[in-house]
Amino acid sequence: EAWFRSLPVITRYWFGSAVVTTVGANFGIVGPRKLIYSFDLIKSNFEIWRLVTPFMYVGKFELNTLIGLFMLYQFSKQYEAGGPYNTGAGGGTADYAFALLFAIVVTIASYHLLGSFLPLAPLFVRNLVFFVLYIWSKRNPNSNANIWGVPIKGMYLPFGYLALNVLLGNPYFDILSGILVGHLYYFLVDVVPLVYGKDLIHTPQFMIDTFGIGEYVPPAPAAPVAGGRAMGAGGNNVRRLGEPGRVGAPRDPAAAAPRRGHDWGSGGQRLGSE
Repeated sequence: EAWFRSLPVITRYWFGSAVVTTVGANFGIVGPRKLIYSFDLIKSNFEIWRLVTPFMYVGKFELNTLIGLFMLYQFSKQYEAGGPYNTGAGGGTADYAFALLFAIVVTIASYHLLGSFLPLAPLFVRNLVFFVLYIWSKRNPNSNANIWGVPIKGMYLPFGYLALNVLLGNPYFDILSGILVGHLYYFLVDVVPLVYGKDLIHTPQFMIDTFGIGEYVPPAPAAPVAGGRAMGAGGNNVRRLGEPGRVGAPRDPAAAAPRRGHDWGSGGQRLGSE
C-alpha cells in the first residue's frame, strides 16, 4: 500500500484503474466486450464508459498483458515525476492530466478517421502508453535507456520498440498511433511556440484549480482539536478540517532535464527501472 500511495497521483489512478479493469474482465466480473470502444453503442445505448475503458483494459491474462501493465506504470511514472511539458501549470500534475486528455481525444478521432484503412483495435491502452513514452523521449532525448540490454538514447526509444515489434511480427499500429499523437502534441507545445511564437495548447483552468501549479500534494487528513475532542452544539464532536491541498513550486521550464539512466524492462522485454 505504501508503494502504491508513493506513485504520482495521475500514474497511481491510471495504473490502479487498469489493474482493476483488466482483472475484473479476466475473472468474468465484466465482459471484455463491454469495455471496448464503440461509438454506435455510446450513441444508441448511452454507454459512455466506453470513452474511458478502452484506455484501461489491457487484455486477457498473458505475458504481453503483464508487460503492458508494467510499461504503463514505468513510462507514466517516469514522465510525471520527471516534469511534464509546461502548458500552463508549471510543468506539473495538471499539465500531465491535460496531455492525457489531449491524447484520448485525438486517439478516438484518429480511430474514426483511419479505422477503415488500418487494422486498429478498439482498445487504446498501448496507444496512450506510447504517447507518453514519445513525449518523455522528447523531454529526455539524451537519457540512457536500453531494450533487451541494447543501449539506446531516449530520443530513439519509441522507434526501437516500434522496430522490435515489426521484426517480431507483433501488432504495431497502436504503437505507431501513439507515436504520431505524441508528435502532434510535441509539435504544438514545443515547436510552434519556438518557431511561430504562438501558444496554442493551454491546460484548462478547471484542471489547474483541481491540481494546482506544479506537483499535486493531496490534502492533509483532518486533525482533532487541541485536547483531543470538543463538543459542539447538540453534543457533536467538533474536528478541525484538514489542511487544503498543497502544490510544489513550479518547475523551471528552462532548467535542464536530469540525466538518468533507465533500464526499460526485464525478462523478454526490458521495459524499465530507475
